[in-house]
Amino acid sequence: MPQPRPWREDVRAIRPMLATLAEHARTDPAFVFEPKYDGIRAIASLEPTGREADVVLLSRLGNEKSAQFPEVVRALAEFGRARRRALVLDGEVVALDAAGRPLPFQELMRRFRRVHGVEALVREMPLALHFFDCLIAEGRSLIDAPYAERWEALTRVTGGRYLAERAIVDDDATAQAFHARALAAGHEGVMAKDLGAPYEPGGRGKRWFKLKVAESLDCVIVAADRGSGRRVGWLSNYHLAVRDGERLAEVGKTFKGLTDVEFAAMTERLRALAVEDDGYTVRVRPEVVVEVEYNEIQRSPTYPSGFALRFARIARIREDKAADQATTLEELRALYERQFATKGRAG
Repeated sequence: MPQPRPWREDVRAIRPMLATLAEHARTDPAFVFEPKYDGIRAIASLEPTGREADVVLLSRLGNEKSAQFPEVVRALAEFGRARRRALVLDGEVVALDAAGRPLPFQELMRRFRRVHGVEALVREMPLALHFFDCLIAEGRSLIDAPYAERWEALTRVTGGRYLAERAIVDDDATAQAFHARALAAGHEGVMAKDLGAPYEPGGRGKRWFKLKVAESLDCVIVAADRGSGRRVGWLSNYHLAVRDGERLAEVGKTFKGLTDVEFAAMTERLRALAVEDDGYTVRVRPEVVVEVEYNEIQRSPTYPSGFALRFARIARIREDKAADQATTLEELRALYERQFATKGRAG
């Protein structure tokens, strides 16, 4: 079996640059806007042979996923035929419905996890490829080069194909209009990137920002898991539920959103409400209501509600609400359906 080329092994060590969540857009001319695609991050590396076997797609965690996305590999092999040396590009793979609208992330995960029958899904679920960075061009590393230079190289080596939409924004009106277009197109929000920033593999600093519109609903805490690491001693992973008639139906868990002081106070509060304890999870009387922000509602066979909240975090504790005033399962279903006003629907 042939051994991997050394440069390939170097690429496997690269982790994608990350963004910091922000509430407001930067409208400095030194920043550029791109849509925040709801897909799978892909570091694509290819040798200048034009052979599909010499194209590698790596996930955010460095796992090879070339076999799951054969049409992406075929498209990238074309770049290799016109190049003299290696390329490494950074981008996002997004699933589309029959009308070309982006599908929810959960649908794309069917492709991401598939091992057999991939070609059948290629026909059923087309993909869009959006490149937004160039790490190696013609064998030369651009990681330390400013973003503007990397974008120029990306445009050159791709011939302008498969590029992310982008715009330099220098006023609030332009920023808001771009954000609105991104949301209307079914994307999560926008990315704001510093044109002078180098690429920081695995870094999450103040050079890239992501701005997403978080929806919220009011959930009841019905249980909590004991924390680990720096959260040892606290009940800090909260089981969330909505109202389903006289019952409560769970929709997920979260340990995000509270400060250390709030964790400590919530631990004492929930211990006083405990009705069952198996040594790890404490079931409690459903009296604490919290406002929970999320980025998407997904279908889920795991929870009794049939739904799960993606990227759930507690925005605030609703001291003004009782459990019988929490969001209902019917309301949750309506919110789920509302997502498809802009997103595509599989099948």
